[in-house]
This record gives sequence, structure tokens and C-alpha cells, in this order.
Amino acid sequence: MRLLHIDTGREMRGGQKQVLLLLKALVGAGHDCALLTPRESPLRREIAFSGVAVHDATLFNVCKLAGAADLVHAHDAKGHTLAALAARTPVVVSRRVAFPVGRSLASRWKYSRAARFAAVSRFVAEELYRAGIAKKKVDVVYDAVEETTVENRWSARAPAIALASRDPMKGRDLVELAAKRANTGVFFSEDLSRDLQNASMFLYITRSEGLGSAALLAMRMGVPVVASRVGGLTEIFEDGVSGIYVENDSEQIAAAMRKLTAEPEFACRLIREGRKRVAARFTIEHLLAATVNCYTRALGG
Repeated sequence: MRLLHIDTGREMRGGQKQVLLLLKALVGAGHDCALLTPRESPLRREIAFSGVAVHDATLFNVCKLAGAADLVHAHDAKGHTLAALAARTPVVVSRRVAFPVGRSLASRWKYSRAARFAAVSRFVAEELYRAGIAKKKVDVVYDAVEETTVENRWSARAPAIALASRDPMKGRDLVELAAKRANTGVFFSEDLSRDLQNASMFLYITRSEGLGSAALLAMRMGVPVVASRVGGLTEIFEDGVSGIYVENDSEQIAAAMRKLTAEPEFACRLIREGRKRVAARFTIEHLLAATVNCYTRALGG
């Protein structure tokens, strides 16, 4: 297939990392891919490998390049708008966020222009249904975790790790309070791939979440995860088997932290089962197969 991808993000966040993984997988499977992204985006720098042509994410370039593609894949809201305005070939839209879809006339028009939607979780798919999107137009396409030889050497004495974010929806306040209650420290990481190599646990506390690819990375690297029981996060692991779910309550979070450090056998069991869970559901092979199936349906196959 000839595929035109659009991602307008100016940071290298979870969504952009998934675009990078997907593009590599599609090119490896023999598909012809081009990417529209801002000139100074980190994704543009990261995508510097053979097989992907990169252009500025402008309305002009969508008009110019979409006609030569079999399908356009918009990975974010602004990309969706550009594709809706300019693409005359089928459009697939990725939906990663947990908040409800807008109900304005402009939003309804934009969403009507998509041939299919790739929802990052069943929870996000349900939000699309509630907005009036037909179930037959929605596929669930989970995030993937890249294979890595770098793993955590678990120790109860290692620090607890949480994602560095000042977004009030991400629950840093709850993590800080829970760490005080548990009488332990917590390190807020800006580089999870590095810091999860020395971690007793990963705390993914949030008030809203489409899926939670950072939790998947922790599981893949052998770090037990404590996560909020919200949104698509509840689809990542089995509670008490491959991770621990908590309500957004500092005492519950603190109790989970204490349990992991006090019960090494339990922590190691979560690590083993977490790795199995990722291997069974969240690999690049799963991402590629689900995405290509979505494309095939969008093209009428």
C-alpha cells in the first residue's frame, strides 16, 4: 500500500513514539510510506531512516501528496483536520485520548470524513460510539512496546519511578502524597527507558488515560506497575496478577507501594506475568497486523 501519514506533534510523546514504531514496521513489511510532520519536530529527526519521505505538515502538502496515496492516516487532531479538509482518498484517524469527542457541527463534519477510526483502547472506542460513530467504523489498535535487551534488575531498595509531568490530570500530587505515607522516595523521570533500568516499581497515577504506553514499557522492562483504575489503563494488565490497580487515593497507592517492597516474591511474580502480558498483546507484530487490517477495511477489503 502507498500510505501518507500525518502527525503534527511538536514533542516526542507517546503518540509520536507509536507513529515511529508503526512506520518502521510498515516499511519493513513492504509498504510505501510518507510522513507529514512539522519541520522542527523530534519525530522528523527520529524518522531518518531509508524508506520514508518526510514533508512539512501543511494543507498544501496534503492536497499535493494525498492523491498519490491509497490511504491517509491522521495520527492527531490537527492532522485529522488537515486530512478532512484536503484528502480525497480514504482517511483513517487514530484516536488516543480518553476525553469525549466534541459535538459541535464542525467536529461532527470532521469525524464524518473519516473512513475508519483506530482507537487505542476499548475505552476510547466506547467514547467514539457515544459520539455517534458507528461501531462498524472503529477498530481497536493497541500500542506496542519495542523489543529491548535492556531490562531492570529488580530490587526493593531501588527507587520508585513516576513519569515527570506538570499536567494536573497526571496525578503527581497523589504520587507525592502517597510516597510520604509509604515513607519512601519517588523519582519523577524524564527518560523512562533509562530510569526504569533501576526501579523498584513504576507508579502510573492519572485522572484520565486513553491506554498508557509508559506502563507497557515498564512491564516490558521488568518493573512492577501500580496504575490508576481509569480509562484504557484498565485494559493493560490483570489486577494482582500482572500489575496492581488502585483508586486515585493516596492511601491505596501507598499501600500498594508498601506491599511491593515488603513482598519480593509478589513483586517478582508481577514482573514475570507483566512480561507475558506484553508479549501476548502489545508487540510491534500485533500493532502492525491490527493497523493493516484497519487499512484493508478502510479500502473496502
